[in-house]
Amino acid sequence: MAHNTQPIRNERDRTRRVLSQTFLHAPAELDRVVRVAAPGRDDLVLEVGAGDGRLTRRLAEAAGRVVAYEVDPGLATTLAVPRNVAVRHQDFLTARPPREPFTVVGNIPYALTAPIVRWCLRAPALTSATLVTQLEYARKRTGDYGRWSRLTVSTWPEFHWGLSGRIPRRAFRPVPRVDSGILRLERRPVPLVPHQRMPAYQSFVDLGFGGVGGSLHASLRQRYPARRVDGAFRAARLDVSTVVSHVWPEQWLLLFRLLWSFRGQG
Repeated sequence: MAHNTQPIRNERDRTRRVLSQTFLHAPAELDRVVRVAAPGRDDLVLEVGAGDGRLTRRLAEAAGRVVAYEVDPGLATTLAVPRNVAVRHQDFLTARPPREPFTVVGNIPYALTAPIVRWCLRAPALTSATLVTQLEYARKRTGDYGRWSRLTVSTWPEFHWGLSGRIPRRAFRPVPRVDSGILRLERRPVPLVPHQRMPAYQSFVDLGFGGVGGSLHASLRQRYPARRVDGAFRAARLDVSTVVSHVWPEQWLLLFRLLWSFRGQG
């Protein structure tokens, strides 16, 4: 029996490495993730990567229904979960979003963070997502470094991005190299930009981040009247030399509102 233990452990370790598996095991941190997600008794929760089921069972205690996705067959077939949990041996990214309102929660693989976030942003009925990600990713997306990414700015009218806590790397097994963060995405009840204007807003953001002209101010002057751009920057309390990533989402919205009616004019 002892002779077979080492090969099985090595195989398990290789599977974890292939699937980027790190399991959150600290009870206090698991409870914190559930508190941030705050599912209600009538809510549907989709869990990304059920793993060993520690987070799954906590979500089941708080939510009405949980659909737990786990791509590892060795874990998916052995999960012990309550009756209100449906386990899906399936890659979450291949799942079709529910038509009814739902939330997503998960301690997700670092390597799949970007596609999982995109999946959430594209799901029409998603109300929120609470994702344990690499801390650096969460900080970059939420402006915690004092800089804002194109993805955050372009989706800000419809989603609020927030960093809801830091989880030390020692709370995971196996222990990763870096700490994690709790990334919180919340769909706004009322978008900050009307739905019909969202394509124009996203085009506006793409123009600003495109680097045309060498700065945000110069980029916008490629499409909008120079005097209007100057006035919009004054209204937004922005210096013309401000680096594009240092412009707050709220300032982007003000610039768009002030310049949108002058699109196409030069």
